[in-house]
Amino acid sequence: MLHRLGRRRVAVAVAAAVVLIWLASGLYIVNPGERGVVLLFGRVVGQTEPGLRYRLPAPIESHIVVDVARVRRAEIGFRADRSATRAAPGESLMLTGDENIVDVQLFVQYLVHDPVKFLFRARESERALQSSAEIALRAAVGQNTIDYTMTDGRVEVQDRVKKQLQALLDLYGTGLLATEVRLLVVDPPKEVKEAFHDVVRAWEDRERLIKEADGYRESVIPKARGEAVQMLRAAEAYREQRLIRAQGDADRFLRIQDEYRKAEAVTRDRLYLEMIDRVLPKTHKVVLDAGKGGVVPLLPLKDFVSDRPAPPAATGAPGAAEPIQPAGRR
Repeated sequence: MLHRLGRRRVAVAVAAAVVLIWLASGLYIVNPGERGVVLLFGRVVGQTEPGLRYRLPAPIESHIVVDVARVRRAEIGFRADRSATRAAPGESLMLTGDENIVDVQLFVQYLVHDPVKFLFRARESERALQSSAEIALRAAVGQNTIDYTMTDGRVEVQDRVKKQLQALLDLYGTGLLATEVRLLVVDPPKEVKEAFHDVVRAWEDRERLIKEADGYRESVIPKARGEAVQMLRAAEAYREQRLIRAQGDADRFLRIQDEYRKAEAVTRDRLYLEMIDRVLPKTHKVVLDAGKGGVVPLLPLKDFVSDRPAPPAATGAPGAAEPIQPAGRR
């Protein structure tokens, strides 16, 4: 068969197959969350997005795929393994602004922001991030006292470290982006750790008591102000009520005065009767005309009538009852 096809044709077919395989080697896949960097004779000529991509075969072009979506981590002052966490005193022990030694552990999360800079601008970009984080942490801790760093200043120290770390990463051209910086441990050395914790607990108790006092003040003062306003409103309402009543009494007196001037006797008698009715509301009252009848209509004769026979009167005893006082006109 080889004689029939000829050696030349076989050589051409083999060469064509080799060329096709060589050209097909330029196919590559960029997965989601990755970025491809294409190199032409070692020089960067472009970046490719996720998907099936093609470049010229090696050695003309080559590519490097960088995972830009994976969240990476750096540890300052400790090393975490699958089994345990080991301290790194050479990184964690640092000097504060008040010349105290503090043990600090920092956790950093970061992403690859620029694959080209990450690969070619800085040598060992992740190691540069480790050193930059330690520098930024020492600078931030050295500007504050140990008490402030352990209590209220934790958030401020974290923010300051993050800003300074990102500035150093940009300055060195690492292509990395720090997404989170967190202080895990801020403690004094083991020899004085318990004493410092007592100070911190006392400080926290003081702050708690201050907050409770402020809360009590905020609850009492508005209540007192409300009661004061309520008392003022009640006093104003009472004043208005008294003024209106006084004005009404004055108007009523003036009207009665006008009526009295028109008919003095009638008005005087009416006022007398109204006053008697107001002063003695439950008392039986009888009004008599002084010129008619006398006192006979007032005699309580029915009170002397009884079903039992009256006992005989004693000899020589007075037989008359006590005289009944006639009702007269007041």
